[in-house]
Amino acid sequence: MTMNIKSLRIQKDHNKITILALSWRDIESPNKGGAEVQTHAMLSLLPKGKYRIIHFSALYDGMDDYSEIDGITYYRAGNVFSVIALAYAFYKHNQDAIDFVLDQCNTHRFFTPFYVPLEKRIFYIHQMTKEIWKINMKFPFSVVGQFAEKYMTRLYRKGFTITVSESTARDLVKLGFDRNRILIVPQVLRQKPLPKEEFPRKTEFPSFVYVGRFIPYKGIDIVVEALGIIKKKYPSAKLSIIGKYDEKYVSDNLIPICKKYGMTIGASPNDETYDIRCTGFISEKEKVEILGSAHALLFLSVREGWGIPISEAAYVGTPSIVFDSPGLRDAVNFGRAGYVTKERSADAAAECMRMVIEEKADYDKMRDAAYDYTVTYLGKDYISILDEVLEKIISCNR
Repeated sequence: MTMNIKSLRIQKDHNKITILALSWRDIESPNKGGAEVQTHAMLSLLPKGKYRIIHFSALYDGMDDYSEIDGITYYRAGNVFSVIALAYAFYKHNQDAIDFVLDQCNTHRFFTPFYVPLEKRIFYIHQMTKEIWKINMKFPFSVVGQFAEKYMTRLYRKGFTITVSESTARDLVKLGFDRNRILIVPQVLRQKPLPKEEFPRKTEFPSFVYVGRFIPYKGIDIVVEALGIIKKKYPSAKLSIIGKYDEKYVSDNLIPICKKYGMTIGASPNDETYDIRCTGFISEKEKVEILGSAHALLFLSVREGWGIPISEAAYVGTPSIVFDSPGLRDAVNFGRAGYVTKERSADAAAECMRMVIEEKADYDKMRDAAYDYTVTYLGKDYISILDEVLEKIISCNR
């Protein structure tokens, strides 16, 4: 059932700046990802006495059409498609009370350049999708999606943009965006860095970890292949996969690789007898323990806005092995705070795993570099940074 948009009348607040945030999912959506978590964390940190945040997104099964979370008002209506028209109606009905519209692009977007004045628009994007279309979609939809993304994104090039990494900023500049109007706000991590003396002890055997969803472009199959390669020299090496278990993905993509290398895989958070254990969802405490005790995180995604698991691992003294991909290279400071493979392959990832195991002096330096860079970069005053970004937008529009 869709709520009556006309009944949602927002009164003008002359004492606060009202921001309407539009997104196809939110912090309570069943398939929320890192972008939704980041958006909520970022907006919830804004000073409540200065800003009023209203979030509008699609309504999924089991969700309430209204909620208040951490000072943010959430309205939900429609599905992934109809929410675009409903968001338009909501804005038009309340436009006099809204100072800014934050149009979040996570593949999905709300086409605000067609109805929101330039001075009120803020484009918020974590990453371009680009080659992910070819991985996640079949022809011809993959080609259509990649082509459409380029031109739909260009619609936003004249306004201000907020993003999370220099890699995404560079992608946007190639589409005609003005770099001076692209503002980078670092990722907000709820997890706090551990003091170095409290790092979990590393396992006695070579251990690696992946954190994230079972999605083709994340490269979990390459992670498993890399483990198979390194186990030829180090048979005791193991891998933990943290994230919602996907039986079909494992059956179709990972078990054939495991059979090829004679590895065992099982869905169990505590059974370490498997070569690869899929923990499913676990508590933050358990995640920190596994991340901290592993020798390295393997994150071989095609692209990200920012590799959040990389930063989470660094916070507990674990460096990462990544592909030279947008968002990942940023999170490891372009190879100065993590291992960047020479090419996008399982063999290249396995070579970095060998370096982690054998080159202890360099490994210890990389652990420190990963921790120090992440704590310094993500330890900035988010509230001040975001507030300054919004103040810059306000001053430029006066």
